[in-house]
Amino acid sequence: MKIAQFYDASRVRLGLIQTDHMIPIDFDGDMIEFIKSNRALKLQDSEAIDLDRVILAAPVSRPSKVIGIGLNYKDHAEEQKAKVPDLPVIFAKFATTLIGPKEAIAWDGKVTSKVDFEGELAVVIGSRIQNCPESEALEAVFGYACANDVSARDLQFRDIQLLRGKSLDTFCPLGPWIVTGDEIPNPNSLKIRSWLNGRLMQDSNTSLMIFSIPFLVSFLSRHFTLLPGDIILTGTPRGVGVFRDPPVFMKDGDEVAVEIERVGRLVNTCRTR
Repeated sequence: MKIAQFYDASRVRLGLIQTDHMIPIDFDGDMIEFIKSNRALKLQDSEAIDLDRVILAAPVSRPSKVIGIGLNYKDHAEEQKAKVPDLPVIFAKFATTLIGPKEAIAWDGKVTSKVDFEGELAVVIGSRIQNCPESEALEAVFGYACANDVSARDLQFRDIQLLRGKSLDTFCPLGPWIVTGDEIPNPNSLKIRSWLNGRLMQDSNTSLMIFSIPFLVSFLSRHFTLLPGDIILTGTPRGVGVFRDPPVFMKDGDEVAVEIERVGRLVNTCRTR
């Protein structure tokens, strides 16, 4: 199933996505509380709402962790002439980076002038796990979403670590919803693409990941506890702006889209302040 968070006046609610409309779910809580529950679907006795009339929120809004994986696609390593890592490269993003579909990626031009896109498949954890065997890792996944690991390249390459360049507010669009794991039995066989102002920039497949999703979930759980709603950004493929000749960075008024097979399409605008 596809399940989303949407704005209903001043609060966030859950809805079941069905083709071009949404049915509100009668559940008193957010996505993380739903993941922790028995996940029984009680649909409201009301007419379905056309998706054009719905304001979607990020499908997870208060995770305990947003975990990034760097250099996890073979073609991305090739484009920057980097050595393929022996183990996953891990970094973090703050939860305040999260925004939903159609929301603006916003930044202060005095802080950064080299803002780049990174289309990624996001994994949403479904249960508390520690030391999870790789063979059982997908059982701990609630579902998948599109993500954009927006990066301030000037800050990223200036610092020793990645946190500042990856964690400016609004730098993690997520959505448009979560597709539950039962609908995607093999997450390492999906087309992944991104566009900037309608121009195709990234065109790859999750089969090119260096470290598979089961490996990543297991590996991470051996180092720290993963909790329901935690988000893993599984890396970006070839085509990011910084390694193009000449480099391409996002600017005020741009539109960026990430599309993943069987998951959906996430679209956001850009705004400088």
